Amino acid sequence: MNLSELKQPFIKNFPGDFSKNPMQRNTPRVLFTTTDPAVFDHPELIVFNENLSEEIGLGKWNDSDLNFITAQKLPENIITYATAYSGHQFGNWAGQLGDGRALYAGEIINKEGKKTELQWKGAGATPYSRHADGRAVLRSSVREYLMSEAMHHLGIPTTRALSLSFTGEIVVRDIMYSGNPKPEKGAVIMRTAESFLRFGHFEGISAQKEIETLAKLADFTIENYFPEVQSEGAQKYKDFFVKICDDTRQMVVEWLRVGFVHGVMNTDNMSVLGLTIDYGPFSMMDEYDLNFTPNTTDLPNRRYAFGKQAQIAQWNLWQLANALFPLINDEKFLEETLNIFGTKFWEDHDKMLSQKFGFDLILDGDEEFFLNWQGLMQEFQLDYTLFFNFLETGEEANSEKAAEISYDPSNENLLEKLQNFLSVYKNRLAKNTISEGESKELMRKNNPKFILRNYLLFECIEEIENGKKDLLRKLTHALENPYEEIYPEFSVKRPSGYDGVSGCSMLSCSS
Repeated sequence: MNLSELKQPFIKNFPGDFSKNPMQRNTPRVLFTTTDPAVFDHPELIVFNENLSEEIGLGKWNDSDLNFITAQKLPENIITYATAYSGHQFGNWAGQLGDGRALYAGEIINKEGKKTELQWKGAGATPYSRHADGRAVLRSSVREYLMSEAMHHLGIPTTRALSLSFTGEIVVRDIMYSGNPKPEKGAVIMRTAESFLRFGHFEGISAQKEIETLAKLADFTIENYFPEVQSEGAQKYKDFFVKICDDTRQMVVEWLRVGFVHGVMNTDNMSVLGLTIDYGPFSMMDEYDLNFTPNTTDLPNRRYAFGKQAQIAQWNLWQLANALFPLINDEKFLEETLNIFGTKFWEDHDKMLSQKFGFDLILDGDEEFFLNWQGLMQEFQLDYTLFFNFLETGEEANSEKAAEISYDPSNENLLEKLQNFLSVYKNRLAKNTISEGESKELMRKNNPKFILRNYLLFECIEEIENGKKDLLRKLTHALENPYEEIYPEFSVKRPSGYDGVSGCSMLSCSS
């Protein structure tokens, strides 16, 4: 890989702690701390994303690159560092947080001028590890590697994964926080993004009233990642905030389109670029349920449930607005902008849902149609993805088809109500101004045939732990082609044997 072009603009532009001291502590008034990665005696590559490597300008894989992707024996020009940020976790101010498991390598710029930050996750303790070891386990690393790539190929803004490796270490984790810690295989991933800047970076420095640094951070972000913002003074920061709101709104609409539930939408897990970031207790939705949360830590209030993600995104944007207020200083503007977020979200949401049904425009009465559809989905626990795949076929409903898409197939009213809905749907479809073929194409583009379900990740992790990669290869092929049915065996409901299984149906923030 080509590492000679690696730049480190962040640590050249902002106040930092260059002590390399990993002792966990507060680091006031700085945005980063230099920290050396852990030493791994026997790292081993599991998978390398060569297409991504070439796309971002690093080039092809060589065996000598193992040291770089596992943060070992790095060139002298690479100064590794962790960034400081703060945030609200489950609605409460958490104070200083920061990169507890992540270390930055720097930034690469490809031939087209596109910037990409490189970051290891699981490479050792930093001052922000909060009494933890900064390591990552294979389980969580496989989940992030595959899911971030799956989201990319679904067309959803996200961080991406360059590599996944064993560290050769054993890491002890309590997967469900139940007082039963167990040894697990350690792993490290290298992940990429145009930028990993979060709402929390702005919250942290603003809370310390370091307004000059806050302005410098906003200016740096605008200059590097928001070229469309050309205004000056306070208007520049207003335009910056509006763009963040737009990008965040579009990201959440896309989550709902494919049935993705983030699981832990704390403000420190929100990207200012509208990227899906920090894959922890996430899940793709099997049976449709607005109250579904995969995160055991989120029970019983279900703050981050599937149907609440837009509301939480808006709440998080309020916290960012508070952080940026010293630069904007216009309470009315911020209030109006966040109210517009809600209005535009539901407009975008209904347009997205219309396209999933193959409607070319929204008509009077569609709101009632959508509500009736939601009721049907929840009452009979219909699989979100399989339902739309069935709808796209145009086939008639029978007992067998109904059972294939329902997690409550014994319900005696299922077939009758499904048939009644299909009749209403066909009447609505007839009001389109586009052809049947064009309608099918609209559905095909918006309804994936393959989603990376948690039970498939669970099986893949087990295989990798046992030295096998067959399922990893198949899942990678499938997720790279999510709008095609590559493997019919993946286009089925979650097997009942996985109901309630820890690390599969139910996850924790340790995931």
